[in-house]
Amino acid sequence: MRLAHLHLPNTTPFARVSALQQALTTRFLTHKKLASPGSISSQETTQTNNLTAKANPPPPDPTIITFSPYPVYTTGRRDLPPSNTAQQTSDLRNPSLPPALEPIRSILTPGTNGEPPKAEYHPTLRGGQTTYHGPGQMVAYTIMDLKRLGLTPRCHIRVLENSVIDLLKKYGVNGFVTEDPGVWVNGNESTAVSAPRKITAVGVHLRRNISSFGVGLNVTQDPMWFFKQIVACGLEGKEATSLEGLGVSGVGIDEVASGFVDGFVKRINQDFACGEGASGEKIEEVYSVNEEDLLRE
Repeated sequence: MRLAHLHLPNTTPFARVSALQQALTTRFLTHKKLASPGSISSQETTQTNNLTAKANPPPPDPTIITFSPYPVYTTGRRDLPPSNTAQQTSDLRNPSLPPALEPIRSILTPGTNGEPPKAEYHPTLRGGQTTYHGPGQMVAYTIMDLKRLGLTPRCHIRVLENSVIDLLKKYGVNGFVTEDPGVWVNGNESTAVSAPRKITAVGVHLRRNISSFGVGLNVTQDPMWFFKQIVACGLEGKEATSLEGLGVSGVGIDEVASGFVDGFVKRINQDFACGEGASGEKIEEVYSVNEEDLLRE
């Protein structure tokens, strides 16, 4: 199996990545429908079924998109307001907001003199509640068939978490999971903050075992002001931090994105594709793609 990696090196509109992800997800679902025995009429002969199966293209390669968006607050299914869905675009001047974002409506609407909003708002279908993504953060979306990789939904989450934890170790940071979602770290001694702080948000969506969305890892301190404006993920009293906030400076988004993908592949191959009882396919190669290549049928 080959894994495609699309890395967008510049700050990117969230809607652009969302559209890419949706196109890939649709491709996976279409292939799965065509390949499913239930999609073929029971009146067709075995010979016709065999010919149809041979005519079907191979399954799409699993794909990871890594990027940093312009400032954006996103909500998961638990926070969607009644009048809004993940497919709708909110009125910029009077958006329908979830309760978590009502206190910062002024940040999400244009100024009186036509100034652009400080951040956008996008509802999504991922799990979880409200969080922030933006410059200084490495966001990674994984679009893949979990069954082909031998992953259950819970294992998928654990692979994402462990891939981040393995990456943090390379920078001398001890990441861990708690009863709350995401990846956490202990406070920096120089900050006198001892309570665990969140360094990575994790939120996914599954449809017919096709995954989408993924993780948001804070690399610099740039996202911190935006996080302080909300109760991120509904976790009252819990603070966010970043690699830079923990004393790891000079690390770029490109480097972190590459490290995450490497860690993800190693985790898949180590835990689910090799050894006794493994049921998933091994990822033999990671190749870089651009948007045009990714969307080409």
